[in-house]
Amino acid sequence: MPLQLYYITDRSQFPGDRRERERRLLSKIAECAAAGVDYIQLREKDLSIRALEELARKAIAAVGNSNTRLLINSRTDVALACGAHGVHLPANDLPASEVRAIFARAGFERVNPGAPIIKAPVIGVSAHSEAEISCAEAHGADFAVFGPIFEKCGTASPHGLDQLQQICRRADSPASNMPVFALGGITLENARLCIKAGAAGIAGIRLFQENDAEKVAKKLRGLTSQA
Repeated sequence: MPLQLYYITDRSQFPGDRRERERRLLSKIAECAAAGVDYIQLREKDLSIRALEELARKAIAAVGNSNTRLLINSRTDVALACGAHGVHLPANDLPASEVRAIFARAGFERVNPGAPIIKAPVIGVSAHSEAEISCAEAHGADFAVFGPIFEKCGTASPHGLDQLQQICRRADSPASNMPVFALGGITLENARLCIKAGAAGIAGIRLFQENDAEKVAKKLRGLTSQA
């Protein structure tokens, strides 16, 4: 399976006033979608529900008819209201199974012009331990994002690569098929170590926001043959 790419947004890291940051964010979302990034998590936790919904609708328009899936951080109600592809659940949030049931009761169906109808929401879950990975999997999450792998300075964290490798080996067993994405301080220079450890995907904020998305996607996916 090709390496999965996951852009997590943070408009506060862009320069400028509120409008300029939003403009830059939507431009980056469109850029990532055009580059073939698989998932984008709209993670703007400072916004009110109404403001988040308004931004989410603009983000969906920026994704367009690409194959990129837009997930809303934590807010299932916003995801349903704006027609997002799913949600990303922080650790210790509602179980993925309960959130999936909420989507089902709401009659979830996502249609992108020119793309196949999506009958089921995408549900990703954050995890910081093997126990949280197991819980996410038991409740039917589509994937888990594990981290931090590296600190901001690029050095391995206390969890680090060893635990990622242990978790990914478990995830590769016949009884376990949930993909695990690596997150935390990942750069184009150290991403190869995460792939070698068994990560099915690479997630990041700065990795995508501070670099050309097309070049990042090409570089990361090119690393899979070297891992």
